[in-house]
Amino acid sequence: MKKKPEKLYNLLTKDEALTLLEQESFKRKTISFYKYFPIDDPKSMRDDMYKQLFSLKVFGRIYLAHEGINAQISVPENNFEAFRDYLYSFSPLNGIRLNIAVDDDGKSFWVLKIKVREKIVADGINDPDFSMENLGSYVNAEEFNKLAEDPETVLIDMRNHYEYEIGHFENAIEIPSETFREQLPMAVEIMKDKKDKNIIMYCTGGIRCEKASAWMLHNGFKKVYHLEGGIINYANIVKEKHLPNKFIGKNFVFDGRLGEQIDTTIISKCHQCGKPADTHVNCSNEGCHLLFIQCEQCRADFAGCCSDECQNIIHLPDEERKKLRSGINNGAKVFNKSKAKLSPKKPA
Repeated sequence: MKKKPEKLYNLLTKDEALTLLEQESFKRKTISFYKYFPIDDPKSMRDDMYKQLFSLKVFGRIYLAHEGINAQISVPENNFEAFRDYLYSFSPLNGIRLNIAVDDDGKSFWVLKIKVREKIVADGINDPDFSMENLGSYVNAEEFNKLAEDPETVLIDMRNHYEYEIGHFENAIEIPSETFREQLPMAVEIMKDKKDKNIIMYCTGGIRCEKASAWMLHNGFKKVYHLEGGIINYANIVKEKHLPNKFIGKNFVFDGRLGEQIDTTIISKCHQCGKPADTHVNCSNEGCHLLFIQCEQCRADFAGCCSDECQNIIHLPDEERKKLRSGINNGAKVFNKSKAKLSPKKPA
């Protein structure tokens, strides 16, 4: 009798997975890591990794490509050593830095998804002469602080506009875009008259700024640095070593938390009423799911929705709501202050 193939993917609905997560009696650690290294057969590595990590009750999102691995995951504390031993069994990943979440509630992920992609971070680079072998120099937290105080240094934030909006390093330049692939040519253009400056690039965990540093060198820049381990590692190190923290506000993260509190300063505003706020939410209308900043009062007034229209929709019967969102693929739908307008807060 022919053996049935294993189902190497999630079979639970979101509600089912969240219910099981709530019932767990153990704690979890949210971890991120990445590595640029050649993978001959990402599909085979993906299947083996899914089986091993599923058995360890690891949740999260992992991308594999011929150029390497990019992962944001949630690991049960009691399985952490087994997970690390498995990861380190791949020789290119042996000893890899694991970024531990700064502000963790243990509910960052609720299922495991491992996907094979063309690249581990979409960059839009088609130049056959570009290579990740020529990178900018790493700087640790202490070196970063010292260089950042030098007037000959320029800090470049290689994250999206909505990430920069709620938190960034002092005096950092925003590359105002919605995707990393847009940012790379923009960074070269913005910095074209500053090729004699020290350039430090940073991002959430290091993966984007590492590639960006190689791209800047490829385009003729000389003194290019990137923050080792990104904002997450920086925040952990400055806390551990009692260093001055130059990051202002909250660090956006791409999981269920949608943010880590690095500094208590609130630099952003509610997209509905304009009051100080730094909490990202997704619109409660599943047919919209817009990512935007909402204060607690507006969350109560709009039932977690971005507009009166969406608030009306969430009160419709299930069948009507399903019809309205049928065939709609919102993708990464994010509020952009320069392009959109949300419903203002209702008068008291």
